[in-house]
Amino acid sequence: MESTGQNPPWENHTTLMGFILLGFSDVPDLQGFLFGVFLSIYVIILMGNSLVVLIIKADSSLQNPMYFFLGNFSSLEICYVSVTVPRLLIDLCRQNRSISFLACATQMYFFLVLGGTECFILTAMAYDRYVAICKPLLYPLIMNNRLCIHLAAGCWMTGIPVHIGLTYQIFSLPFCGSHQLNHFFCDIPPIVRLACGDTSMIEMLIYVLAVLLVTIPFMLILGSYVKVISTILTLPSAAGQAKAFSTCSSHLMVVALFFGSGMISYLRPKSSYSAGMDKFISLFYTIVIPVLNPMIYCLRNKDVRVALRKFL
Repeated sequence: MESTGQNPPWENHTTLMGFILLGFSDVPDLQGFLFGVFLSIYVIILMGNSLVVLIIKADSSLQNPMYFFLGNFSSLEICYVSVTVPRLLIDLCRQNRSISFLACATQMYFFLVLGGTECFILTAMAYDRYVAICKPLLYPLIMNNRLCIHLAAGCWMTGIPVHIGLTYQIFSLPFCGSHQLNHFFCDIPPIVRLACGDTSMIEMLIYVLAVLLVTIPFMLILGSYVKVISTILTLPSAAGQAKAFSTCSSHLMVVALFFGSGMISYLRPKSSYSAGMDKFISLFYTIVIPVLNPMIYCLRNKDVRVALRKFL
């Protein structure tokens, strides 16, 4: 059959319709319960991270690079969860769960940009701890205000052009057949699975970017903490060791949770993909980890606890 140079009818139809986010429609009796749970978690995330930002701004004892990056991290968490959770809450309250191509691409883009920014900020926080513990005499000189601002700006801006290109490539794929997205937001794996034709090139691009934006920062963080821990073990007093470990343990817990779930989601083999498992992992790094982060940093950090009591 000769090509007419026009899009097939199904492609035009799919372009108009976009996708349908199935979310948790497979458990209709739990929609109200899930709405209450996710709304409560969302409010806790907003309040917890906003409180951390306010404490850092208000308390003069927290005006140092470590808490500057923590304030950036908490602000980022507010933006990060706001990309996915409000849409999830709306879909739990209605029958029509369709999302246009443009809205889906926009949600994916901001989710990827903010996720990449989180990887970079966690890396910057690890570098700050490395300088503070391994080079304490040079710490004020190295981690000056100018460097901190440049690092933070680089963390926020670096992923913007990269993810514009990636999002464009993903949504340039032809989508045929079912346009039902078995997920609660527009994430990469379920979107690519709906594409027809050869997706090997885009999958390779996704894998390369995941290595660059997730694996390499994770390895840099690990390298920093290998040196940090070896330095801590050489400290003469047990009290000094305990204080140094306490400033690092919170960050290490967040790194392990976030990077671990991210690597499982984006770097696992395609053959092991499961829609149910993918939704569970996505819930973990989009909702569970952000609600844990303020608790981890506040409960395990003496300076933040003291500042919190003063603030309240």
